[in-house]
Amino acid sequence: MEEQLTLLSEQLSGELFWDEKMRLLYSTDASAYREMPLAVAYPKDKQDLLLLIKFAKENKTSLIPRTAGTSLAGQVVGKGIVVDVSKYFTEILEVNESESWVRVQPGVIRDELNMFLKPYQLYFGPETSTANRAMVGGMVGNNSCGSNSLIYGSAREHTLEVQALLSDGSEVVFKALSFDEFDSKCRQQDLEGKIYQQIRSILSNFQNQVEIRENFPKPSIHRRNTGYAVDMLLETDPFTAGTEPFNFCKLICGSEGTLAFITEIKLHVNPLPINPSGLLCIHFHSLEDALKGNLIILKHRPLVSELMDHYILECTKNNLEQSKNRFFVDGEPAAILIAEYDGKDQEEILARVKLVEEDLLAHGLGYHFPLVLGEDKKKVWNLRKAGLGLLSNVPGDDKPVAVIEDTAVDVEDLPSYINDFDQILKKYNLYAVHYAHAATGELHLRPIINLKTEEGNKLFREIATEIAHLVKKYRGSLSGEHGDGRLRGEFIPLMIGDHNYKLLKDIKNTWDPQGIFNPGKIVDTPGMNTFLRYEPGQTERQIKTVFRYPNQTVLQHAEQCNGSGDCRKTHLSGGTMCPSYMATKNEKDTTRARANILREMLTHSDKANPFDHVEIKEVMDLCLSCKACKSECPSSVDMAKLKAEFLQGYYDSHGVPFRSRIIGHVDSMTELMQPIAGLYNLVVGNKFTGDIVKNILGFSPNRNIPKISSTTLRKWFQQKDKPFSGNKTAVKSVYFFCDEFTNFNDVEIGKKAILLLEKLGYEVLMVPHAFSGRALLSKGLLRDAKKLANKNVEIFKNRLNADTKLVSVEPSTILTFRDEYVDLVDEHLLADAERIAPLALTIEEYIWEEYLSGNISSTQFVNQEEQILLHGHCQQKAWGLMPIVSKVLEIPSNYKVKNIPSGCCGMAGSFGYEKEHYDISMKIGELVLFPTVREKSDSTLVAAPGASCRHQIMDGTGVASKHPVEILYKALK
Repeated sequence: MEEQLTLLSEQLSGELFWDEKMRLLYSTDASAYREMPLAVAYPKDKQDLLLLIKFAKENKTSLIPRTAGTSLAGQVVGKGIVVDVSKYFTEILEVNESESWVRVQPGVIRDELNMFLKPYQLYFGPETSTANRAMVGGMVGNNSCGSNSLIYGSAREHTLEVQALLSDGSEVVFKALSFDEFDSKCRQQDLEGKIYQQIRSILSNFQNQVEIRENFPKPSIHRRNTGYAVDMLLETDPFTAGTEPFNFCKLICGSEGTLAFITEIKLHVNPLPINPSGLLCIHFHSLEDALKGNLIILKHRPLVSELMDHYILECTKNNLEQSKNRFFVDGEPAAILIAEYDGKDQEEILARVKLVEEDLLAHGLGYHFPLVLGEDKKKVWNLRKAGLGLLSNVPGDDKPVAVIEDTAVDVEDLPSYINDFDQILKKYNLYAVHYAHAATGELHLRPIINLKTEEGNKLFREIATEIAHLVKKYRGSLSGEHGDGRLRGEFIPLMIGDHNYKLLKDIKNTWDPQGIFNPGKIVDTPGMNTFLRYEPGQTERQIKTVFRYPNQTVLQHAEQCNGSGDCRKTHLSGGTMCPSYMATKNEKDTTRARANILREMLTHSDKANPFDHVEIKEVMDLCLSCKACKSECPSSVDMAKLKAEFLQGYYDSHGVPFRSRIIGHVDSMTELMQPIAGLYNLVVGNKFTGDIVKNILGFSPNRNIPKISSTTLRKWFQQKDKPFSGNKTAVKSVYFFCDEFTNFNDVEIGKKAILLLEKLGYEVLMVPHAFSGRALLSKGLLRDAKKLANKNVEIFKNRLNADTKLVSVEPSTILTFRDEYVDLVDEHLLADAERIAPLALTIEEYIWEEYLSGNISSTQFVNQEEQILLHGHCQQKAWGLMPIVSKVLEIPSNYKVKNIPSGCCGMAGSFGYEKEHYDISMKIGELVLFPTVREKSDSTLVAAPGASCRHQIMDGTGVASKHPVEILYKALK
C-alpha cells in the first residue's frame, strides 16, 4: 500500500499523510473510540475528492469525511482514509438576501458564518455548544441542533440543497423536487437514478409505510436521529399528499457521511433576532423539581430551556475561566434551568419572567430566580456550553462517559423517563450527570464509569442496552443530535425494528455498493464496546515526573482532554487558545493533538523512557506554552506543563540541545555578560557580528537580540535614596521581585515601577533572591527550575503576608509563584508555596487592590485625555487578569483603554526568535495584533505588560509599546 499511497500523494493538489504520528492523531475524535486509519488527506478541491473516491474503489478501502466539532459517537473513527476538509473547503460561496439563503462549503464554521451574515441582518439558527469551531458539513452530517432548537430546529430544517459526489464519482445536487422532477430522476439510468428508484419503491410500499410510522420515534420528538431519516421522507410529496416536496437533503442530514461526499450546502437563514432577551436562571432543590418546572416554563413559550445539574456546577468551580461565570449561582442548587425570554424591551421581558416565577412558586417549584441581561448572558451561556469539556476535568479514571448521553423523548414524558432512567442507574450503583436541552426532551445523561477496567467495559454495554430498551418503551430516539456513529449503530434494529433496519441496509448498499463512504456507521456497526480508546484491564505504568499532578498522574492529566476541540476555534472567535492552530489550521498543531499524542505514547510505549518518542517532539514543537489551555479549555489541560514535562523526559534520553541550554540559562548568561554590556550590545547590534551570533544560537536573522542595560536594577535600587527610611510613614511595605528580564534588560521599566510605588506612598523592599526560572520552565529544564523554585519559596515564605506582598512588572516571572511553583517545589515546601502563591501579584493587581482599598486615588494622577490600546500577556489572560490591567490604566481620569482582541502575540519568550519558528510567530502576530497596531492613530499609546510582547510589536510594526507602569508613572501629578 505504501507505493499506492505515494502515487496518490503525487496526484493530489492537497496533502496526504500516512506516517504513524498523523494516523495516531486522527485515530480518535471526541468519543470513546479509537482505530488507526490508513491515511489522512487534506483535499484542496473537488478533483482531489474524485481522486480519493477512485483510489478507495480500486484499493478496497474507505473514505471517512471529517470537519470539526460534531463527532461524539465515533462517526469519524475508522480504518480507511480520513478526509479532513476543514482546512481548504472553507469558502462562503454565495448569499441571497431576498430569498434568505447562503451557499457554503462544508468546512465553514457555524459562528463565523453568522459573523459573515450579520451585515445582511441574517442568521443561521442551529447552534451546537461547539459552535465556535463546529463546521456546517459536520452539522449536516450529524443533523445537529443545539440549545435553541425549540425555535430553530435542526440542520435538517435549514438544508435546502446539497451538492455531493456519489460513490461512483458522479456529481449530484439534492434539492426539493416537484412530482415531475422526481419522476424524471427516477427514469435516469445511472446511480443517481437508482437511488431515486429505490426510495420510490421503499416508500410507496404500504407495509413499509406502516412499519416506519409505527416503529420510528414519535413524530412529536423534534430531535430524532435514529438511522436514516426515511420517516421524514415518507411525510413528503409524492408519498403523503399535501406535504412539502420530496428532498433527499432530509436523508443526507444525519447520514454521517455514509451515503455521499458533500462538497457544497445551501442553507436557509433567518432574520437576525432584534428583540432583547433575558435569561431566567431558576434554582431548584432537586432534579425532579427542575423537570416538573420545565413543563411549566414551556407553557410560557421560552426561546430556550436548558438544564445544568449540581455535578456540572461543581465542575465549574475548579476551572479558571468558568469559575468567573458562576456569578448568578446562589448556594448549592441541585439543578438550574436557564430559560430565555425575549420582548420588545426590558420592561416586557421583566413582565414575562415575573409570570413564570409566579407560576413556578404557585406549584412550589424553584427557590431563586435571578434574571441575567445584556453582556452577562454570554457568561451564562459560556458556563452551559463548557459542560462537555468540564466533565473531563475530573481527576482519576472514573469519568462521565458518552454512552446514553443523547437520548430524546417527548418533553411530556421527560420527568417519567428520567425517573425510570435514574432507577436503572441506581441498580448499578451509578450516578449520571444531567444537563442540556430540557425544552426539547433531550438531556445529556452521562453515567460515571471507568472504561479502563473489564468491569467498566462490560458496564458500558449493559447500560447502553438497558437504556435503549427504556427509550424504546417511550418510543423515543436513542440519538437526539449526536448521531448513531459507532456508539448507537448496533441498537438501531431494536429501536426501529428489523424490518426497517433492513430498509436502511438496502439504502446504504444502493447508494454505496462497495462501502467506500464511512462504513461501520449506522448500519453494520461493530460492537459498541469494541475499538475503544482504552483497552480494558491494561496495566498503567508508573511514570516518574518532576512536576506534581494533584490527585492524578501525568497520563491522567493528558487524558482530561476529551477531544471536544475547543482549541480549534480561530482568531475570529477571540481568546488565545490555540495560537499555532489559528495560524496553520492543522490538526497537528492543536492542543488536542498534543494531548492525544501524549496519551498514545505514554499508554503504548515499549521504551524504558515513555517520553523518548520523536513523534511527541514533533507535535509539541509549535506549542508556545501560552497557558491558554489551562483556562480556556473546559477540561483544564495544562499543555505548557505537559510540554515542559515531556521535554525534560526527552532530554533525559537525548541530552539538552545547545540552544535550549543557553536560552534556559539566559538569566545566568545575561548576568555573566552584564559587566561588559557595552561590548555585548555592540556585537549583537552590529549587522555582521549580530548575524553570526544569531546563526550560532539558531535565531532568525530578522530578530533583534535584546540589549543589556549598563547597570542592573538591583544595583540602582541599592544606591538610590529610600524615601521611607526616615520618619516618613509608608501606606504599606511591598517586596519587589527583581526578575532576570527587568534586572538586566528592562531596567528603566523597573525603575519606573519602583518610583511609581514610592510616589504613591509605598515602601519598596528588595531582598536577594533567585531568578524566577521562567526560561528554564519554557525549555523543559525542570530540575534546574525546581532548585530556583525551592530557593524563592524559602526566601519569601516568612516575609509575605496579607499586608506585605510580592510584586513584579514581568507577568511571566511573578506568576510562576502562583502556577508552576506549587507543582514543582519539594514536598516539605508545598504548604508554604501554596500559602504565598496568592500573595505574589503582578504590579497591576497590586495597584488595583490598593485602589479598591482607598489607598490610591485618581486625584494622584493628571486628568488629561489619553487613548491606550492594550495587548495582554498570555499568562495574564490565562489567570483572568486583563480586566484589572485595563482598570488600572483608567485610574487617571480621562484615560481610556481599548483591549486589542488578540490572542498570543506570537513571540512567547524565545519561540519567535528561533529561526524555524520565526515565520509562524509573525503569522500569529498578523492575525489580529499587528493590523490593529498599524491602524491606530499617532497619538494613541500601545500598552503591553510582557517583555516579549513589546519586542514582537516592535519587530512586527515598528511601534514602541509601553509597560503600564511607564504610562502610570508619566501620569503622576
